[in-house]
Amino acid sequence: MHMKDRICLITGANAGIGLETARGLAQQGATILLTSRNQARGQAALDEIRKATGNDNLDLIILDLASLDSVRAAALDVNGKCDRVDVLINNAGLVLDERRETREGFEMTFGVNHLGHFLFTHLLIERLKKSDDARIINLSSDAHRSTSGLDFSDLNRTRRSYSTLGAYADSKLANIYFTTELARRFRDTPITAYAVHPGFVNTRFGRDGDITGPLSWLVRLITPIFARNPTKGAETPLYVATTDGVQRDNGGYFVDNKPATPTAVARDADAARQLWEQSLEMLGLNEEAA
Repeated sequence: MHMKDRICLITGANAGIGLETARGLAQQGATILLTSRNQARGQAALDEIRKATGNDNLDLIILDLASLDSVRAAALDVNGKCDRVDVLINNAGLVLDERRETREGFEMTFGVNHLGHFLFTHLLIERLKKSDDARIINLSSDAHRSTSGLDFSDLNRTRRSYSTLGAYADSKLANIYFTTELARRFRDTPITAYAVHPGFVNTRFGRDGDITGPLSWLVRLITPIFARNPTKGAETPLYVATTDGVQRDNGGYFVDNKPATPTAVARDADAARQLWEQSLEMLGLNEEAA
């Protein structure tokens, strides 16, 4: 696909897969809006991409997905700068070794990996509708295969004992459900949605104090041996963002540049609808606006 006139927005684009995805799109001439929680790190990433690609059509949006106020401010910033958004890549995410909460009191893994992106996307829908081919790409993971489903009575994990891998797997399942429901709800618009698994990638993910103790040592040990590099991890998001014909797989799950089949649990359309409705309720949004 010709990307020179495309406007692409990538969350968590100051490092890792997000940075390499932004670099790849910039090399193809796209206008890039990258988000970062930290101004200095975001600016450093923007300068690095500009130097590497010669593309000056870059801008930085400050976004902390653990704060709904920050999500709203970032969406307002995007809406003020762009008359449309052609590609939204919901890339940012985290994994935690203990239960923490967002500013509004949501369990942090679910709040950042799902709810923050749910609200951000919701607030950008009108800009996405103004594209003639808008793509929403949600970074999920094959980690979703280790969960038997969401506990809709306890999405905030206030009653269950906290599990690092359980919370992460549930959030990645939520990313697939979100994709499924986006594709269904906006099938009569220019918007299509995709979930992608980038693979096990050697990034800072889970190694900046988010996890500690034995699990932290395990991540540090196995990552250099088994993980692919961030450039390889960015291949599938880039493929879905730039390739003609993927629209036939609207709502699909992609692995290594190909449609793949998620678990039977992940293909539960009723659960996808329930998550959408419960997310609206948690965020105080109404069905008509969504």
